[in-house]
Amino acid sequence: MLRPVRSILAISGFVAAAVAGQEPLLRPLAVDDMFRLASVGGLAISGDGSAIAYTVTTLDEEKDTSETALWVALTEGGETQPWSGAGYSASRPRFSPDGLWLSFLSSRPVDLVGGKEDAKVQVWAFRRAGGDARKLTEVEQGVEGYEWSPDSRRLVLVIKDPEPKEFDATTSKGAGSETKPRPRVIDRLQFKRDYQGYLDHRRDHLYRFDLERRELVQLTFGDFDDSEPSWSPDGRLIVFTSNRSSEPDANDNDDLWLVAAIGPSSATDPPPAPPVPLVPPDIAASAGTGSPGEPPAPPPTPARARPLVQLTTQPGRDWSPTWSPSGSAIAYLTVTEPELIWYATQRLAVVTLDPTGSPSAPRIVAPELDRNAISPRFAPDGQSVYFLLEDQGAQVLATLDLEADKPEVRRPVDGERSISAFAVSPAGKVALIDSAPHQPEDVAVYDARGVRLLGGHNRGLIAALRLARVEKVSFTSPDGAAIEGFVTFPIDAVAGDRSPTVLRIHGGPASQYDWGFDFESQLLAANGYLVVRVNPRGSTGYGQDFARAIFADWGNKDFEDVMAGVDFAIEKGWADPERLGVGGWSYGGILTNYVITKTDRFKGAISGASEVLYVANYGHDHYQREWEAELGLPWKTRELWERLSPYNAVEKITTPTLILGGALDWNVPILNSELLYQGLRRLGRTTQLVVYPGEHHGIRRPSFQKDRYQRYLDWYRRHVKGG
Repeated sequence: MLRPVRSILAISGFVAAAVAGQEPLLRPLAVDDMFRLASVGGLAISGDGSAIAYTVTTLDEEKDTSETALWVALTEGGETQPWSGAGYSASRPRFSPDGLWLSFLSSRPVDLVGGKEDAKVQVWAFRRAGGDARKLTEVEQGVEGYEWSPDSRRLVLVIKDPEPKEFDATTSKGAGSETKPRPRVIDRLQFKRDYQGYLDHRRDHLYRFDLERRELVQLTFGDFDDSEPSWSPDGRLIVFTSNRSSEPDANDNDDLWLVAAIGPSSATDPPPAPPVPLVPPDIAASAGTGSPGEPPAPPPTPARARPLVQLTTQPGRDWSPTWSPSGSAIAYLTVTEPELIWYATQRLAVVTLDPTGSPSAPRIVAPELDRNAISPRFAPDGQSVYFLLEDQGAQVLATLDLEADKPEVRRPVDGERSISAFAVSPAGKVALIDSAPHQPEDVAVYDARGVRLLGGHNRGLIAALRLARVEKVSFTSPDGAAIEGFVTFPIDAVAGDRSPTVLRIHGGPASQYDWGFDFESQLLAANGYLVVRVNPRGSTGYGQDFARAIFADWGNKDFEDVMAGVDFAIEKGWADPERLGVGGWSYGGILTNYVITKTDRFKGAISGASEVLYVANYGHDHYQREWEAELGLPWKTRELWERLSPYNAVEKITTPTLILGGALDWNVPILNSELLYQGLRRLGRTTQLVVYPGEHHGIRRPSFQKDRYQRYLDWYRRHVKGG
C-alpha cells in the first residue's frame, strides 16, 4: 500500500528548490489541479486518542472515476499511512472500542486480484496489529450504516428491507431467459428522491449482529425509516432517530426512540439460531470475524417487534443523538419551529434518564444561542458537550456546560476557519477536519497543546501554487441590513486597477460562505477575476430572523444584498462596473435568475441546476412538503407561486446566460433549465444549455466536473472579460 505518488513528487520538487537556494516557482491554480486535490472526509478517533482514521478521496482523470481510501494518522507523531489499497473505496471508518479493529463500509471484492467488486456494501475490518481486511457482514441487500457495541462483540446495522422474492419491482422473467421491465406502482406521498429514484415501502431498520455467533436479529419494524443508532455505554439500549407519525411523508417530525439492544423481544420469540462455527480462535477471542471463505451469516432470527420508548414528542425534528459517558443523558439537536423548514435554527437539547430508563422532559440548552449547532458529542467528563457552531462566515468547535445555570458558549477552536467534522475520544483528544482560505480540508488533532495538522495531503500542491488573497468584508444593504461576505482578489491584481468581477452566489439558500478553502473562487482569481461571495438574507450563521427574512419572498431582500456586495466592491475601487459576471448552483442559480431578470448590469451569467417556473416542480421534484410549507398548495395560492417565478419575467433577460444541469436531477429537475433555455432561445438571446447525462444534483463524474469548470472560464472570458 503506497502513498499517492503525485503528493510526494509535488513536495519533493518544492523542497529541492528550497535546498538549492532558489525561490520555488509558484504557479496559478489550474482546472487540472482538481485531479491533484485530495478531499478529506469521514472521521473517527481511537478510544485512547492515539490514532485518527479518516478518508481521502481523489479523482482519476484517466479512469474518469473517484476513489476513497482509508488513512490513519497518529496523534503523537509518526508517518500518516493509507490502510486500504487501490481498486475499491472505503467509507465510515470506526475503531472498535477495545482498540483491536478498524472497520469501514465497502463493496470491495474479497479477492483484490482480478476479483469483481461486490454489488452490495458490507462492513469490513482491519486488525490493527496487521493483515488484510476481513469481511464482517454478509447481508444480501447490503449495509447502509453501523456502529460498534461498547464491548466490541456486536454491531448495530442499518439495513433496508429486502426486495420481496415473489415480486421484483423492476424486472420479471419473460419467455426464455430475457429480462422484462415491470411497471412501478406508486402510493406514497413522498414518492421520489434524488439519487434514490422512486420510493416504495421498503424501509431502513436496525439489526443487531453478534460477531461471534454470526447472528443477525432485527430490532425495529414498521413502515418507518430508522437511522442514527447509538449504543448506550452499558450496551443495553440503542437510541435512534425515526419519524413514526401517522404520515411520515407529510412532516419532518423525527423523534428520538430507545430500543433494547439485548435479550429477546418477547417471551414467545423463537430461540436464536445456533451459532455458526467461526474460524481461528484468536479472531473469536478478540470479537472479530473470520477470513474469506467462511459460511455466510444466517438470515435474521425471526423476532417480534420490541417495545420502544419515545424520548421526544415535540412536532419539530429531533436528531443526532449522543450518550453521556454515564448513560444518564442524551444530547441531540432539535428544531422548535418546524414551520420555518430549513430557515429554523438547529438548537442543542438534552434529555436525562432515571435508573429505570424513564426519560425526563427534554430541555433546550442555551436557548438564547441563535446560531446553528451541529453534531453534538459529550466531553469525557460528561458535564459539557462539544458541537460545531456556525457563526458569521466561520464554523468552529464550541462547548456548553450542561451543569451551569446559564451555560456559556466557549470556543476552544476558534478563528478564521471552517471545521466540517470532529470526533472525541474518551482520553480527551479531539479529531478535526479543518480548513482555511489557503488550506484545503485536512485532518487535525486538538488537545492541551492546541490544534496540530496531521495529514498534509495537499501540502505539496498548495506549496507550489500562488493562491489569491481572501478578505472578509461587511457592508450595508439598501434597507439598512448589515451584510457580510468574502472577496477573493485576482492573483495578478495591480493596486489601483479595477478587475473584471464575478458575483458567485451560494446554494441552499440556508447555508453560508465561510473561511474554508474554495477551489472555485481560487480558480477564478487565478484567471484574473475579483470574486465576490455574499451571505445574503436567507443564509445561516446570522440568526433565525436573518435566515427567515426571505421566507416566501425569494429574489427580493437577497437580491438587494448580493447587489450591495457588488456595489461595495465597486466603491472600494476593486471591481470594474463594466465587466461584471454572476452565477451559482442550486439556489445560487435560482438567485442568479432573479438577478438577470431585475438588472442588465451583468455581461455574463451562469445558471446551474436552477428553478424558474415553480409550479412545474410540485410533484416533479422531491420537495412537495417544503413547497407546501413555504408557498402553500399551488391550486390555492397560485398567485404567489407565479409572482415568485423568474420564468414569468424571462423577457427582461438580456444577459448572455449559460445554463447547466444534471439529466437525472430530481432535486432541481433539468425541466427548469430546459424551460429557461427554451424561453431565452425563442427570444433570440445569447444562451446555451449543457446537460450532463447520468448526473443528479451534484456533478460527480470527474470529466464532467472538469468540463463544468472549463465552461465557467470560457463563458466569463468571452462575455465578462471580452476576449
